[in-house]
Amino acid sequence: MFEKKVYIERRKALLERLRGQKGIALFLGNVESPAQYGDNCYKWRQDSTWLYYFGIDEPRFAATIDLETGDEVLYADDFSIDDIIWMGPMPTVRSLADRVGVANTAPYDALAAGLKGRQVHFLPASRYYNRLKLASLLGIDPDETVSAGKAGCAKASAPLVRAVIAMRLVKEPREIALIDDACDLGYKMHSVARRGIRPGRIEQEIVGEMESVALTKGWGVSFATILTQHGEIFHCHSHALPVEPGKLMVVDAGVENNEHYASDFTRTYPTAGRFTQKQRDIYQIVYECNELAFSLTRPGVPYRDVHLAVAARMLDRLGQLGLVQGDVDEMVADGLAGLFMPHGLGHNMGMDVHDMEDLGENLVGYSDDQIRSSQLGLGSLRMARKLVPGNVITDEPGIYFIPALIEQWKREGTDGGRINYALLEKYYDFGGIRLEDDVLVTEDGARRLGRLRLPIAPDEVETIMAIEQL
Repeated sequence: MFEKKVYIERRKALLERLRGQKGIALFLGNVESPAQYGDNCYKWRQDSTWLYYFGIDEPRFAATIDLETGDEVLYADDFSIDDIIWMGPMPTVRSLADRVGVANTAPYDALAAGLKGRQVHFLPASRYYNRLKLASLLGIDPDETVSAGKAGCAKASAPLVRAVIAMRLVKEPREIALIDDACDLGYKMHSVARRGIRPGRIEQEIVGEMESVALTKGWGVSFATILTQHGEIFHCHSHALPVEPGKLMVVDAGVENNEHYASDFTRTYPTAGRFTQKQRDIYQIVYECNELAFSLTRPGVPYRDVHLAVAARMLDRLGQLGLVQGDVDEMVADGLAGLFMPHGLGHNMGMDVHDMEDLGENLVGYSDDQIRSSQLGLGSLRMARKLVPGNVITDEPGIYFIPALIEQWKREGTDGGRINYALLEKYYDFGGIRLEDDVLVTEDGARRLGRLRLPIAPDEVETIMAIEQL
């Protein structure tokens, strides 16, 4: 937790942003979630927006802020003697309220009475318990409490959602320091992974070694680790294969530190320590795209424009290899880059590795004057906004050869005759390459987060792997 004044000032700033609104803002913390039965739960993780405004990392808490009077109430129950027998001495609700500057407390079950007869502003819920709780409190369907994918939640309070997004999108210096720390841990975890890549080892062994860093130094991984020789599968969580020489190993993983801030890096390694010429050619393009994106990242630049500049560079360089042909600007406009990079260039990051996407992907990543594309690739861009100092985003271009997608485009003529399918067939067993850094937008440009940058240039990668595999 931060010091008391941080939470007081955040709630005060939120109240100011909601000036003129009537009713009560409701915040639900998470509860324990059973894995098999009530006393055997999934690993505890508090709701991030709750942590941002109230800081209390304990289950079964709720709070209200009266938007008309500014009165705040914390709803929770003190631990019983039975709880204390199993868990030891625990802080009282009153003491926790004092630590975050909330004057009033009430039992958890008094929440319904506290809302009765008032207009209630709430945020979309991601946890199933919170959906049911909101539905019960407000008399709505549980499906009306969850963010409707990329569009947001119609029943949630638009003023409250927008106010929270505006505050959390711009990271405070204290938050940036914690993200730097999470990136330092991520560097250590990825270094362990790279050293573990040796032909004959099982992928799961490497994952176990790298995730031990996250568990011994932080809260754990910030998302399910991706470590795979099938990089063309974006979210491949199977780790059952032995490491084969001549393959490419995509490692996409991050650490969440004990203060619940995230890192998210991706590197791609030649399993035998050296790239084949074909691998190096594609890797060089992705590396150039990563560097280009970083060079363009600065205040006032829409990240959508950075994505499009990366798409242009990618298609130009793929054209030099004979894989595409035609006017680069026309190919970008027609979405041809989506065949090779069907995802967006990056996303917001903070306490959530995809920061605040529970509040609505479009609301977080797009401003009111932007319309999300329907094109493959560009349509998956999670952060398109004009950048401002304090934004924390990922820079993660990639090139993937997905046989099923290529065959579909070939059947349907999606490319308009500009893709060399005969040559592409020689890449069907290639896999994919992704290179990802975490980036802070500064007053005059950007900087990569963390004290050290993981090796990324192709010569750097080969050199460090040759040293580590001796």
